[in-house]
Amino acid sequence: MDLELSDKRCLVSGASRGIGRAIAHQLAREGARVAAVARGQADLEAMVAALPG
Repeated sequence: MDLELSDKRCLVSGASRGIGRAIAHQLAREGARVAAVARGQADLEAMVAALPG
């Protein structure tokens, strides 16, 4: 399904783990610009490093 997310801006809270992390990764794969928020900086930085693109 094409949600036409290319170059759209998306904010994901709880992005360092679980569902939030999976959503952030999927949005990035779809071409969205992802702004991620989480409680732990180290986990968030690891998630960002693993994002595609």
